[in-house]
Amino acid sequence: MPRGRSSVPCWSTTAWYGREVIAVDQWFPSSKTCSDCGLLLDRLPLGARGWTCPGCGVTHDRDVNASRTILAAWLAVAACGGGVRPIRRQSVRQSSVKQETPPARVGAPLP
Repeated sequence: MPRGRSSVPCWSTTAWYGREVIAVDQWFPSSKTCSDCGLLLDRLPLGARGWTCPGCGVTHDRDVNASRTILAAWLAVAACGGGVRPIRRQSVRQSSVKQETPPARVGAPLP
């Protein structure tokens, strides 16, 4: 279940009517993914309201493109199952778990 009080009525209402909520990962690059050809831009500044896809040449409004991309992701999940998560090359953020170093061993190993 999602965190936050504002989403609880949505989840309970959909259960009441026998529907399903599919939550999209918060880091899913919906604004940076072309809704026509699927090309993923490396960078898209937050101030950019529109952009042209270098792959297919279609000009997108940022919000309309994001909604189309999320709809396509929802249709894929509804048809095939699974989750909607971006493919990450490598983690940029540090882990919140403390990393322990293994104890040092000095001397000859025991038989």
